[in-house]
Amino acid sequence: MAFPSTRNASVATADWSTAAALPPNRMADSGGFELVKRVATAVVLVPVVLFLVLRAPVWVLAAFAALVVVLATREFLSLSQHYHVRPFFSATYVYNGVYFAALAIAGGIEKPLLSTAGFVYSTAFAAALAPFIFLTVGMTCGSLREALPAAAVSTLAFTYIALPVGFLVQLRQQWAGAFYLFYLLLVVWAGDILAYFIGRALGRHSMSPRVSPKKTWEGAAASLFASLSVGALIFDHAREISQFFLSLHLIQPRDGMFSLEKPSLWPIVALSGAVNLAAQLGDLLESLIKRGAEVKDSGALLPGHGGMLDRIDALLFAAPVLWYYAAVRVLA
Repeated sequence: MAFPSTRNASVATADWSTAAALPPNRMADSGGFELVKRVATAVVLVPVVLFLVLRAPVWVLAAFAALVVVLATREFLSLSQHYHVRPFFSATYVYNGVYFAALAIAGGIEKPLLSTAGFVYSTAFAAALAPFIFLTVGMTCGSLREALPAAAVSTLAFTYIALPVGFLVQLRQQWAGAFYLFYLLLVVWAGDILAYFIGRALGRHSMSPRVSPKKTWEGAAASLFASLSVGALIFDHAREISQFFLSLHLIQPRDGMFSLEKPSLWPIVALSGAVNLAAQLGDLLESLIKRGAEVKDSGALLPGHGGMLDRIDALLFAAPVLWYYAAVRVLA
């Protein structure tokens, strides 16, 4: 997931020709200023996110995740208006809020097997129930012609945004959950950062000109390389990293990955590759949604990064991959 530039989705249109028309020195200045904003925002947000992931109780993490979901959902529903859909903002917020309230309550379950099994059943039920809830809401709106697309968009908002973020919250409850989340963030961020710089410096072959002209195969290869390397390094030093976090009182012993639990190298290489490919697919999917809506960014909440959805798009696809790997280890 790259760090997109900022513009509000409700008013912005995708005017890529403007950048092309700028003189080279103006383009360089603009790019440099954007990079400064991206770095400044990251310097503020990254420590906060890592502290919440490592140290905060599960219910606090669930509350923070709910806020992220509300902000990203608002941007997604605003994007849907560019497709001539009138979404159910309030109903979608309420449904997502109830889901994360349940996750916060379940955060008190300290047995990974029980919490994982309960999460699977409750999430499947919530996903199956969502279309019926939103269709029922649609029956009360003025135009029945608008009800079906609005219900579909609200259901998609739940399954596309709320459920994957819910996977992150539940992953925190599993054995070594804090370590897994730390691994996920660093693997995705490393791929994102190297793809950005290599793509800008060496990118020549566009992956999908219609969807995202700036994404190149060179950048994608660099992203994969970075994720594989960082993922292997993190697990190779899993005990040392866990011990360091433990010494700072950032994690409990059950939240770290110690030597007896550490998996072998090649499964981690495969996992890191799968996480990276899922992250890149998530980034491309959000680009497709924005291109169809003819906007450049999902919002303007985060300077230098765009909207909240721009910031988490890769995690929305990568999180279920890592959750499945960790859940299999718990349930096996």
